[in-house]
Amino acid sequence: MALCSAVRADGGRCRGVAIAPSDLCYAHDPAHDHDRRRAARKGGKAGGRGRPQRELADVKHRLSDLADGVLNGEVDRADAAVASQVLNVFLRAVSVELKAREQLEFIDRMEALEKAIEDRPTSRNGGGYVSF
Repeated sequence: MALCSAVRADGGRCRGVAIAPSDLCYAHDPAHDHDRRRAARKGGKAGGRGRPQRELADVKHRLSDLADGVLNGEVDRADAAVASQVLNVFLRAVSVELKAREQLEFIDRMEALEKAIEDRPTSRNGGGYVSF
């Protein structure tokens, strides 16, 4: 396996695996510039993996406060029941959003792998195996 020939900003050599026929890795090969930009754009729109965790922590905190309010007599039980139902609907929506995002990421990764397999030359023995 050949390593990338690019030089990093700190002067060290990139440790990425070069993609044939280039002597550069995916991150440095100009042929993949469009794909990298598209992936970065999609990543920026997704909002990162931290957002759902913050939302879930906020809902847990609200439910805890709601329960404490009911137990202390500060919140009516009927109001708390409705509020907890709304928060549960919100939790379900976050869960569905996470699953949809994971599926989209999985599809993108599969498409990238399929493209990489298609772009690799096959072996000469006619077996149809991908050469590495």
